Amino acid sequence: MKKTYKIEVDCANCANLMEETTKKVEGVANAVVNFMALKMTVEFAEGADDKAVMKNVLKACRKVEPDCEIEF
Repeated sequence: MKKTYKIEVDCANCANLMEETTKKVEGVANAVVNFMALKMTVEFAEGADDKAVMKNVLKACRKVEPDCEIEF
């Protein structure tokens, strides 16, 4: 299952780091962050709870950029 989320991120480098970090979160099969559109597309692993996974994604992304926001 794929879902797209609105994000707030300040720079392209941070967006790239957030993408790489998101790909490492358990339950994420793939992720793409589009800095220009301020969107994150996440493909979830089979059987993953998307809300629980996204909470972990937000925690991981805040380690990259403490003030980032993901609307889910």
